[in-house]
Formats: sequence, structure tokens, C-alpha cells
Amino acid sequence: MKVGIVLSGGGARGISHLGVLKALDEFGVRIDCISGASVGALIGAFYSQGYPPDEILNIILTSRFYRSVRPAWRWTGLLNLESLRDVLLKYIPHNDFESLKIPLVVAATDISHGRTEYFTNGELIPRLLASCCVPAVFSPVQLNGSLYVDGGIMDNLPTKPIRNQCDFLIGVHCNFLCDEFDAKNFRTVIERSLMMAINTNSTHSKNLCDLTIEPEGSGIVSTFDFGKAKELFDIGYQFTKQHFKESDFPK
Repeated sequence: MKVGIVLSGGGARGISHLGVLKALDEFGVRIDCISGASVGALIGAFYSQGYPPDEILNIILTSRFYRSVRPAWRWTGLLNLESLRDVLLKYIPHNDFESLKIPLVVAATDISHGRTEYFTNGELIPRLLASCCVPAVFSPVQLNGSLYVDGGIMDNLPTKPIRNQCDFLIGVHCNFLCDEFDAKNFRTVIERSLMMAINTNSTHSKNLCDLTIEPEGSGIVSTFDFGKAKELFDIGYQFTKQHFKESDFPK
């Protein structure tokens, strides 16, 4: 039986995906294909490359790739992703979809044509950067004459590209929307609004999954709080181990 997994976007919250993947590894689940948006695409790329979840967390903690940006001072955004490109090249030097050990789909938003594009071949890292390019934070990434931003804008849980390629599809969504909200500043209001929109565009995608894992604890962490990486990893791991068992997954 072919098993696929879809990893949502969500900024720092996406580190909880690593804890989920570790639990699935311990359950003996073998992943045959991966689809991801934004940070989910990044995590998916590292896992597809063959890095185990604990090692990916260590890469995040030691390389501090989330700080690997520098001011761009362009009208299109404050920061660019060139330094992050260098970090990714260090750990995925072949920079090619076809060389990954597990097939990967990367979702990015083509703002030139107003649509989601799903990448499966060619240069990997430019497409990863496009997928995690948060609007108004990073400058859009230009590919083949089009401008791309965060894949989560239109399809934060990209199930469609692999639904028909697998017999059992696992969705991992890290943006659990808590009932309590403290509007302490403008940034938190914007972040809350974005999470509400993302949850809406993920509803149909969740329904396409055979099983959805949505760690509740990840929802209370800010999308930019990468300082809680270890805590988020543990949230994903503990939630999966507590709410699921080996028999819930196909062999």
C-alpha cells in the first residue's frame, strides 16, 4: 500500500511536523510520497533527502536557518532569502527534485497569474524558497518569468497533487485555531486573521485525507517564534504518540 503525507505551512509551527514524522517512524510507517507548502515543503525536502527528524531539528537549531536572511530594502518586501539558499545548498547540495529519495511536491503561489503551482521537477531550492516566501516579509521569488510567494496563501495543505498517487493519505496540519485570543498588538491581529484564512482554505484538503494529525499545542505558538523549535518538536511527537497507535496506519 502506497502511503502519502501532506505537510502544511505555518512558519515556526511547522517544526511540529518533525515530531509527527518521528512518531510515524516509530510506528513503522513508510512514506512513499510527500507534498508540502511553505515550511511544510522545507521539512518535506529534508525528510525526502533522507535526514531523520531528530537530525533535521538539529540542523534547524545549529544552522539557525530561520535567521539566514538579510535586508533587501526593496519595494516588494523587507527581506530576501539568499542566505537561506546557502544553508539549503549545504544540506541538499544536488539541488534537484529527481535526486531526492522520496518524491516531493512543492506548492507555491504564482501571483503573476493568481494560481497555485505544484513543482515536482527541476531545480529544488529556488522552488522551496518560493514556497516559503511570506508576502510583505520577503521579496517574491522570480521563476520562469513569474513571481511566486508563500504556497500556503491559496493551498496550505496541498493534498490534490498526490491524492490519486497514494492509497492512504496522511494530512499534518500545524495551525490549530485556539478559541482564546489576546489582541495585544497589530501583529497578533494580522497573524490571527491569516491563520483563520489558512484554516478555511485547508478544510477541503483535510477532507481528502484518510487521517489528519493536528497537534493542538502548536496553535498557541507564534508563526515567527522559531526560538520554541524544541518545544514544537515535542508537541508534534507527544500529540501523535498519545492520540494515535501503530494499527491506525497501513503497513
